[in-house]
Amino acid sequence: MASDSATDQHKQQQSGGILGWLFPFTKSILPARRRLRLDPSSNLYFPYEPGKQVKSAIKIKNTSKSYVAFKFQTTAPKSCYMRPPGGILTPGESLIATVFKFIEQPENNEKPIDQKTKVKFKIVSLKVKEGTDYAPELFDEQKDQVTVERTLKVVFLDPERLSPELDKLKRQLAQAEAATEAEKKPPVDTGSKVVGECLIVDEWKERRERYLARQQVEAVDSVKP
Repeated sequence: MASDSATDQHKQQQSGGILGWLFPFTKSILPARRRLRLDPSSNLYFPYEPGKQVKSAIKIKNTSKSYVAFKFQTTAPKSCYMRPPGGILTPGESLIATVFKFIEQPENNEKPIDQKTKVKFKIVSLKVKEGTDYAPELFDEQKDQVTVERTLKVVFLDPERLSPELDKLKRQLAQAEAATEAEKKPPVDTGSKVVGECLIVDEWKERRERYLARQQVEAVDSVKP
C-alpha cells in the first residue's frame, strides 16, 4: 500500500512538472485575443494611379468592454501616413481611418495593375484606463500588453473598373471625409443666447408699453380743466 501511494505521488509530481513546463510555452504560442474589428480585415485597397498620392480607408471598431488605444505602423513612413495615426476608442466605438500612399511609377515594364509593393501596415492595440490621454509612447511603456491586431497587405485596384472593393472604398472615404468636416465645425450653440435675446426683447416691450401708458395718462391730465 505504501509503495502504491508513493508511486501515485510520484506520478502526480511528474504530471505537475510537465504541466508547469508546458503552461508558459502554450501561453506564448496562443494568439492574443483581439480587441478591435477591422473592415477590410486583412487588406488595404488603393486605386492604382502611378505618380499620385492615393487614399485607402479602414473601419476600426472596439469590440471589447475596455478603453482601447490603437496605433498604425508602416514599413514606409516616408511615403505613407495615416489620419488619425492613432487614438483611443471607448467600448463599442468605431471610426474610419484614412491611409495616404504615394504610388511610384512601374518598373521593368510590369503591367500597372500587377505592380507589387513590399509596403505593409500594422495596427496594434493596448488596453488603457478611462480618462487616459493618447500618446504614442504608451505602446513603448507597456510593450508586454500590446497586441498586434492585424498586418495589412496593400492591394491595388483599377480605378476605371467597377468592383465591390472600389465601391466600398469610395463609401468609406466619403464617410471619413464627412466625419473630418464635422469635427472642424464650431460647437452648436444650445440656444441660450437666443433665449436671452428674447427675454431682452420682451422686457423692452414691457418698458415701452409702460412708458406709452404713462404718456397717455400725462396727456389726459394735461387737458383736464
